[in-house]
Amino acid sequence: MPLLDPTLWQDGPTLTGGTAPVVEPATGRTLATIGLAVPADVAEAAVRARAAQDGWGRATHLERAAVLRRAGDLFAAHADELREWIVRESGSIPGKGDFELHVAAQECYEAAALASRPVGQVLPSEAPRLSFTRRVPAGVVGVIAPFNAPLILSIRSVAPALALGNAVLLKPDRRTAVCGGLALAAVLAAAGLPAGLLQVLPGGGETGAAVVADPRVRVVSFTGSTASGRAVGELAGRHLKRAHLELGGNSALVALRDADVEAAVAQASWGTFFHQGQICMTAGRHLVHASLYDEYVERLAARAEELAVGDPHRERVHLGPLIDRAQLERVHALVEASTAQGAKLVAGGTHRDLFYRPTVLAGATDDTPAYAQEVFGPVAPVRSFATEEEAVALASAGPYGLSLGIVTRDTARGLALADRIPTGIAHINDQTVNDEAVAPFGGVGASGTGARFGGEANLDAFTELRWTTTRATPAGHPF
Repeated sequence: MPLLDPTLWQDGPTLTGGTAPVVEPATGRTLATIGLAVPADVAEAAVRARAAQDGWGRATHLERAAVLRRAGDLFAAHADELREWIVRESGSIPGKGDFELHVAAQECYEAAALASRPVGQVLPSEAPRLSFTRRVPAGVVGVIAPFNAPLILSIRSVAPALALGNAVLLKPDRRTAVCGGLALAAVLAAAGLPAGLLQVLPGGGETGAAVVADPRVRVVSFTGSTASGRAVGELAGRHLKRAHLELGGNSALVALRDADVEAAVAQASWGTFFHQGQICMTAGRHLVHASLYDEYVERLAARAEELAVGDPHRERVHLGPLIDRAQLERVHALVEASTAQGAKLVAGGTHRDLFYRPTVLAGATDDTPAYAQEVFGPVAPVRSFATEEEAVALASAGPYGLSLGIVTRDTARGLALADRIPTGIAHINDQTVNDEAVAPFGGVGASGTGARFGGEANLDAFTELRWTTTRATPAGHPF
């Protein structure tokens, strides 16, 4: 029996913002129709979520963990159905859909384990009393997720927040509201999550702002662009609530002098062209030692020309479509501006409909727009360096600090170099796009507020640490 029934999404009883089509970017076809939320719907959803959270927060850790474990199993059991939605709605190739489903299941299993983590510590005290800390649920958590890896970037906050006793308001990007929102709700409902705990609110910026501002929402988990993240952080600060921000990036992939060029190019191709470059961790700056530069550019351009681009639902391809026309126009404008300022186009730079060819730009400088900015498209600007000092300076430049890749035959040298570059994530002999449910995830600088997802970071993100004391008899007046 199908897990997802599009007929149930039309004119949802709690959403009053009208309806919107779910569009397949590869063809422009309408796959389904969803209801949209407006700020008034957010307020009502928050009331329902808060009412449901009271009982859920008092449920045993075994009850909460069981729901999350069943959800993880359901992601695997319904993989074919869910993969098709990811492929068609977000323009992903099937392998990327499988990756999202694998991570989603692992996020649920790891969240289930969170439920039984120690909840506090016994503290020494000057007074004759028992003094201890205790983690308690934050209450209602607001989750705002983007379009590019919609399932992962929703479930990585939703699952741990629920496991730790919270309710969740989830606002997925309206372009991927099924695989980034409604699919999660269907899986968790089938897993036995009590009604009201997860409220899915597809909508635009005004809906997201209402989630952040609602007084019942105590914690906000936002993944998206740096510009939007600044606005979310400012609004959350005004309302005195925590905001965990995972934002944009322009990550460097560094090929040192001793690197194997073929291996470096293999990493570079994946790191830049995976999911059409629509990944926050994408390798957006290729820094290559001068002795390897010409060969690197030649090999990377050849690889780009070999990659197949097309409809991932109907063809065997390496790259699918960009998410929409606005994204296509932005990517192409950055490529054209870069060549106009002196970068050499050695591969790609063309498109058919929303299908953009993987692109390589040689001779990038500080002033090359596609090098200086986050492109969010399949574009690889390449720049040479002469010394490791120069490589460190180039990789450290700019406002972002999300991920880093270093290719070298000397891993100790790579680790030492990584220590000199400000970044939230570093990989030696691997490219910049990696994700595991057990690992902390987050960036520094304009890439966000640090590691706020994965493992112990989730405990800090979605609970409050309460100090409690108890005495055998009431305390007298101290003086």
